[in-house]
Formats: sequence, structure tokens, C-alpha cells
Amino acid sequence: MRILVVEDDADLRRQLADALTQSGYAVDLAADGEDGHFLGDTEPYDAVVLDLGLPKMDGVTILERWRNDGKDFPVMILTARDRWSEKVAGFDAGADDYLTKPFYTEELLARLRALLRRATGHSAAALEAGNLRVDTRAARATVNGRPVKLTAHEYRVLSYLMHHQGRVVPRTELVEHIYDQDFDRDSNTIEVFIGRLRKKIGTDRIQTERGLGYRLVVPEGETAGLA
Repeated sequence: MRILVVEDDADLRRQLADALTQSGYAVDLAADGEDGHFLGDTEPYDAVVLDLGLPKMDGVTILERWRNDGKDFPVMILTARDRWSEKVAGFDAGADDYLTKPFYTEELLARLRALLRRATGHSAAALEAGNLRVDTRAARATVNGRPVKLTAHEYRVLSYLMHHQGRVVPRTELVEHIYDQDFDRDSNTIEVFIGRLRKKIGTDRIQTERGLGYRLVVPEGETAGLA
């Protein structure tokens, strides 16, 4: 899953990037409103963390423009503005959540996980597909209760497929959601990640739909997990 952070405080921006990366997300950063608006307008993010008091363009204006342009990714406002009227303005502009500074990183991560789950139609804290389980809090996977050792990119591919299980996910979509903007992207590496995942979680859990993409399924004989 790929997250955009729009925050003008350099220290906080770096702290958020570190926390989100360690939690298994691909992260892009913007230091002002214009860059943040451009990235959100042109890249397919799974969620956005947005400050309000930004140079060049304020957060509410950015959010209103995204929503007017049909951008429906979840947006969490992260700001020092804590008056009720400012919260109302943020939600009316299209925000999905609102967190005031100072804040606990664990709370921000929990709220972000909830936004991502709701956006993809899941209600349970852990993602399950038969005997495969992905704990998004710990960025870890298990099969039949046994831990599966994954690289950062393998986890991102698996997490994205689990959030969208049952749906055919094109390879280009995977590329767009597991790499950050600055990464030297190579769509051929997706096949490598899929091959490695099959060896680790079972060959029948990720199907190849020739010419279309990949679909994560519950193998025959296993029961579907919680939504």
C-alpha cells in the first residue's frame, strides 16, 4: 500500500516516513501544498496524511480540489488546529479522519490501518484468506499459524493482494502501489516477487490470470477468512 504524506515540518515529515516505511508502506513525501496537490492528483495513492497549514496551498483547498476532481482515496488530516469549527471544515472538505498534534505515532498508524481496511471493504483487524493471515499491525504473515519470512517488497505485494483478495490485480497496478515515487521501478520484478511468495505461502494461493494480472484466492479445502 502506498501513502502520501504532505507535511511542511521537516522533522515530523521524516519521522512519519520512517514510521510508515517500517510498517510496510511505500511512502511519498511533499513539503508544500503545491507539490502535495500535484502528487495526489497524478499518483494512485491508497491513503494520504495531510497537514492543513501548508505553504503555497492550504490543506483544505488541496482536499477540496482532489474531491472535486473525483479523487476518492482516504485522507487523514494531521494538524495543530484543534478548534471544532476547523474539524468541521476539514470533514466538509472531504476528510475521512482528523488527528491533532501532538499525537502518538501508534494512534496515527492504527487510524491509517482502519482507513485502508474500510476503503477496501474489510472490517477485521487482520486480513485472512483461508489459512493465510496478514497482521497489518506487525507487517507479518502466517500460514497455518507459522510465521512466513518476507522481504519488504514481498510483504507489500502480499498486503496489497490481501486487501484486494478475490479481484484480479493488474501487474501495472501492483507496481504503482508497492513502490514509492523515487524507486527505479521495473514491472518484471513483480513476477519475481510473485514467484517467491508462492514458494513461501503455497503455490495455489496466487493465481495468474493470463494477460490480466494476479488474483489472491482461498485454496480449495480451506475456509474463507473474516472480511
